[in-house]
Order: sequence, then C-alpha cells, then structure tokens
Amino acid sequence: MEKSEKKKLLLHSCCAPCSTTAISRLAEDYKVTICYYNPNIYPEEEYIKRKNEQIKLINKLNSEGEYNITMLDVEYDSDNYESKVENLRNEKEGGARCTVCFRLRLEKVASLAKSLDYDLFATTLTVSPHKNAKLINDIGEMLAKEYKISYLPTDFKKQDGYKQSVQLSKKYELYRQNYCGCKYSIWF
Repeated sequence: MEKSEKKKLLLHSCCAPCSTTAISRLAEDYKVTICYYNPNIYPEEEYIKRKNEQIKLINKLNSEGEYNITMLDVEYDSDNYESKVENLRNEKEGGARCTVCFRLRLEKVASLAKSLDYDLFATTLTVSPHKNAKLINDIGEMLAKEYKISYLPTDFKKQDGYKQSVQLSKKYELYRQNYCGCKYSIWF
C-alpha cells in the first residue's frame, strides 16, 4: 500500500510508554494520529508530565525518519471524569469505575474520529497486562456502531507487547508511571 493510500487512524494514547508498541505495530499500515485524551489522570501535574512524554516520543520517532506521527491534544477535562465516577470511588481497580473511564475516553476519540474524517480509531489501553482487552474492544465496537466509524480491535500485550513497551521506553528514555492515572488507582 502506498503511503498516500494509508487509512487515517486516530489512536487514543493513555501514555507514551503504552503508545510505543502500538505505534511500532500500526504506523507501517496506517497514517497514525495520537489522540491524547485522559481526563482521568490525577493530579494535573501528572497529566502534563505524561502529555509532555507523549510529545517527546512523537518528536523522537519522527526525527528518526521512520514515522510521521501527528498528535491531537484534547483539553484536560478532569471535572467531566470526576462527575462520571463520583459514585464509583470505592470500586476495585479494574471494576465499574474503569469501565466508565474506558468508555469516556473511547467515546471522545470515536466522536473526534468521525467529525475529523478519520477512517477508524483504536486505543493503546490494551498493551497493559492490567487492562481487560476484551472489555475495551467491546466498548470500542459498540461506539463504532453508535458513531458509524470503524474501530480497530487490538490486544497489544500479545506477542510480548508489554515487554516491548518496557524496552522501547528505556530506549527513548521515557517516564514510566507507577499507577494507571486516576487518584483511585494510586491507593491500590
């Protein structure tokens, strides 16, 4: 497939380390735009730190000449996230609160992908061994139908994807956080 014929993919990225594996697997076949939308990240300083690492990674990848990745930076909207999960604070990590969070982020990306004329959307969330890829993909497929845009189901942790993300994070000297992002995941 010629470069100009590549489908345009809006790829939700939870963080730079997780996006390393996804980009390496997708950029050859798709024109990738990273969508950085993570209103769950707490505190705001952490959000900014993670966003800056995403920018740093994209700049490094593009400067190497192998990729031409762009980024769509969506406004930090933590009040929206908090309003959606306020009754789910005591949920266990990986439970109903996380499901709401996945849907919130993927819905924003699906909506943007549709309105900005992308061919499809996907997420890096499935690289984490702590995330339920089937649940994430089910949400993505449901939103694809709702927004009438294609969703690319993935499980980036397969074929040593998580291990690859750790190695690539070292190579690119990326900050690897020690919690998912929300203030509730800090406590677990």
